[in-house]
Amino acid sequence: MTYLAVGLTLLGAVCFAAASVLQHHAVTTTEDPAAHPAGTASSRVLAGRHLLAIVRRRRWLQGAGIAAAGSLLHAVALLLAPLRVVQPIGVLAVPLAVLLSAGRARERPSSGVLLGSAVTMAGVVAFVAVSAGSATTRTPTATGTLVAGLLAGGVVVLLSAAGLARHGRGPLRCLALAAAGAVAYGLLSALVRVAARAAAGAGILSPLVLGCAAGALLAFLAGAWLVQHAYHAGAPEIVIACLTVGDPLVAVGLGAALLGEGSTTSVTEWVGLGVAAAAAAAGVLMLAHQHPEAVSARAGRDPAPVSRA
Repeated sequence: MTYLAVGLTLLGAVCFAAASVLQHHAVTTTEDPAAHPAGTASSRVLAGRHLLAIVRRRRWLQGAGIAAAGSLLHAVALLLAPLRVVQPIGVLAVPLAVLLSAGRARERPSSGVLLGSAVTMAGVVAFVAVSAGSATTRTPTATGTLVAGLLAGGVVVLLSAAGLARHGRGPLRCLALAAAGAVAYGLLSALVRVAARAAAGAGILSPLVLGCAAGALLAFLAGAWLVQHAYHAGAPEIVIACLTVGDPLVAVGLGAALLGEGSTTSVTEWVGLGVAAAAAAAGVLMLAHQHPEAVSARAGRDPAPVSRA
C-alpha cells in the first residue's frame, strides 16, 4: 500500500505543477473589471468582480480541474500511508513548475532559480528519507485535534495579515500568502488523515469524523483563496515551492502531535528532520530572491516575461 501511495502522490505532484502554471497565467493576465485608469497595483485584496472574472477564464478552470484530480490522488494516498511518507513527496512539483513555466515563456531558467529548486528538493527528499523509517500511527483524540486545528488556524490568520498588509505585487507578499495557504493545506491533509483513522475505529458518522470534515472544508476554502492571491502577487514557482515545503512540514508536525507518527523517532532523527526542513526553507527563499520577477523588481524594471507563464 505504501508503494501505491507514493505512486499516487507522484501523479498528484504532476497535476499540482501543471495547475499552478495554468492558474497563475489566468490570475496575472485577467484585468480587474472595476480597475481605475491608473490600474490597481495598490490593491491588497482581489475584488469580488475580479475574482469572478478570473474563475471564468478557461485556463483557470483547466487548472482547477487538474488541481482537483491531484487533490483526489493525494487524498487516496493519505488513506493508504502515514503523513510523514506521503506529504513531502509533493516536492517534485517544484522542478516541474519551474520547467513548465520556463517552457511556456520559451526561456531557460536562471542558475539561481535552478539552484533554489535543487536545494528545496534536496531538503524535502532528505526529510522523506528520515521520516519513512519511523512512521507509526495511533488513534487521534477530539480535544487534541481541536487544539491543533485552532493553533494552525491562528498561524494562517497571522501570515495572511502579513501578506495582505503589503500593497501590490512582490516576492515578500507572495511568500506570506503562499505560506498561509501552505499551512491551511497542511491542516487539511492532517484532518483527512485523522478522519480516516477515526472512521476506522468509531465510524464515519462519529463527531470527530464530522468535525474533521467541516474543518477540512474550511481549510480548503481558505487555502484556495490565499493561493489565488499568492499567484496574483508573484510567480508560480515561488507559490508551489512554499506549498510543497510548508504543507508537508505542517502536516508532519500535526501528524506527530495527533497521531503519534513521531513517537518512535530518535533525537538524532529529529535533528536530521530539522536540518532537512531548514534546507528546504532556504531553497524557497533562494528561489524567491533569484526569480526573474524579484530581480526585475530590485532593478526597478517591469517583471520578466517568465512571470506570465
